[in-house]
Amino acid sequence: MKHLNILMVDDHPIIIEGYQNVLMATKDDDQTLRIDTANNCDTAAIMIERAGEATPYDVCFFDISLPASDDGKYASGEDLALLAKKLLPNAKIVILTMFNESFRIHNIIKEIDPDGFLIKSDLTSMELADAFQHILKSPPYYSTTVNNYVKKTFTSEIYVDDINRKILHLLSQGIKTKSLNEYISLSTSALEKRKKQLKLLFSVSDGKDETLLKEAREKGFL
Repeated sequence: MKHLNILMVDDHPIIIEGYQNVLMATKDDDQTLRIDTANNCDTAAIMIERAGEATPYDVCFFDISLPASDDGKYASGEDLALLAKKLLPNAKIVILTMFNESFRIHNIIKEIDPDGFLIKSDLTSMELADAFQHILKSPPYYSTTVNNYVKKTFTSEIYVDDINRKILHLLSQGIKTKSLNEYISLSTSALEKRKKQLKLLFSVSDGKDETLLKEAREKGFL
């Protein structure tokens, strides 16, 4: 028998119940699952720390949007995933989230490099069941939206660093160039320079921000 210890963290108990039911109903015959659940960062952090000292988790599922810990140390599922990677080096880390913007997907892959990355709107119970078994045997497993993003971005020859990505993301949210330095700690002239570079990179001939955003979208950077 293969005994698996699992941690599921989501602030909606009904969603966790759904995940649990799917995994229990579709597990392999030789698998027994013990599933712990948490609805906020505080509870989850305690469980991860405890597991690090005693019985480690084999798989941890993290929603990104979670109530922060009281001391402000953990503000999201991303913070918990990094803690789990540190204290439970052999655990498979799975991110489940509603966020499907390219900027968030890119950051999660770069910061966490999860064994599984599932966008909730892609998920059916069958896909969750398949993803779980796939992650155990040969990670990573990415759901459709993540896969499409990865294909588009990593086959593109354009290199856009984190600050440039953030500029694109903020412009797409309707933030004006003169206000960008409220979000990014660079001077207005440095930000202007980066915007010019982006327009060169994306071959924007008319100089318009709208054209830049359109090109960035088509190439999977937004």
